[in-house]
Amino acid sequence: MRKLLAMACAAGAILLPALAHAQGAVSVEDVADTGDTAWILVSSAFVLMMAMPGLTLFYGGLVRAKGFLAVLVQVGAIAAVASVLWVMVGYTLAFGDVSGGWLGAGNAWMLLNLGNVRANTAIPESAFALFQMCFALITPALMVGAWVDRARFGWVVAFTALWSLLVYAPVAHWIWGGGWLATRFGTLDFAGGIVVHTTAGVSALIVAMLLGKRAGFPKTLMLPHSPALTMAGAALLWVGWFGFNGGSALAANDDAASAIINTHLAACVAALVWIGIEKLSVGKATSVGFATGAIAGLATVTPAAGFIAPGSAMLFGIVAAAVCYPMIQLVKQRLQIDDSLDVFAVHGVGGMIGSLLLAVFISPSFGGTGFAEGMTLGRQIVAQVAGVGIVAVWSGIATVVCSLMVSMVIPMRVSEDEEREGLDITSHGERAWEFD
Repeated sequence: MRKLLAMACAAGAILLPALAHAQGAVSVEDVADTGDTAWILVSSAFVLMMAMPGLTLFYGGLVRAKGFLAVLVQVGAIAAVASVLWVMVGYTLAFGDVSGGWLGAGNAWMLLNLGNVRANTAIPESAFALFQMCFALITPALMVGAWVDRARFGWVVAFTALWSLLVYAPVAHWIWGGGWLATRFGTLDFAGGIVVHTTAGVSALIVAMLLGKRAGFPKTLMLPHSPALTMAGAALLWVGWFGFNGGSALAANDDAASAIINTHLAACVAALVWIGIEKLSVGKATSVGFATGAIAGLATVTPAAGFIAPGSAMLFGIVAAAVCYPMIQLVKQRLQIDDSLDVFAVHGVGGMIGSLLLAVFISPSFGGTGFAEGMTLGRQIVAQVAGVGIVAVWSGIATVVCSLMVSMVIPMRVSEDEEREGLDITSHGERAWEFD
């Protein structure tokens, strides 16, 4: 009897693994790392915090009081519609199964048929999709700063929805989803200098030109109604950017820590240099200047945060302030384009500069992580220039198409009377502030 029992146990020990394999048991390689997964979930919350409430307060404080609530509602509505579209179709267009192509395959509509663990990571694909959704929702929301006080709410929602599918999702695939810019050219973008800031910045400039100037621009002084709210929003953006850049390592490791250190240093240096320029040029170091400088530094270091050394990150901060500050003056004063809250000059130009500087400072000579196999300094420069240039051109053309298509159904701009009274009342029937 004992012999029979021993033989049965031995047979079970041999057969059970085979049976488990036959029934589709998960291998060790298919099990997500809990630490990495937790970090990506937290980073997703950080990026959502950047949009709501960070971006809403940052932009809201910069506009006049009569348009504050409209900014908040627009950012919120854009985040909501972009999230829904991302789950329905955006994710599969950006990260569906295709290598070297223009769009992802339709294997993950409505986030169906997701893999267990995302390839080349140790996190569930659902966590990856969530993290990328937060990027997809904040990118079109960045453009709100270009059209404050004059864009019609319905047009804003419809335009950004279409833009998310025609601009953001394809570009995300080209660079992050195994698409042609990454595979053929070797274009790099750690956390969104091209995918996020170049697309949003260029598109914002195009929309500002199509919409036209606000009534009174540039002769009427349009001061921020609450620099305090702008500083609070910038602080939330700054903290949230740790998840934006640190989370883009897709693991809780040294790459994430390095990206966060570089992110913080670039913001610190850019903010200090910006207020230094202000002090020399206008005699005062302003809170709005400090906040704007920090955001410029954050946008500039984003494409390179995980590839460069801390010293290089500080240099990125210096360049961000030195270039983005005069770019604001060029766009508004010389070209007289009413990019109201400087989306192109700060986010667009910052993201493009950082993407180009990456080609040089990724080199081990500057403490960077080094070039990919087969890449040299010259090839990386070509790859970055091609990535920035192609994405900028595509963003501009697609923005014109999206804008005009939507405007055939919904007018782009509110009436002069509505603009004069303020969008808070005319578009939403409410006031942000009621004083008795």
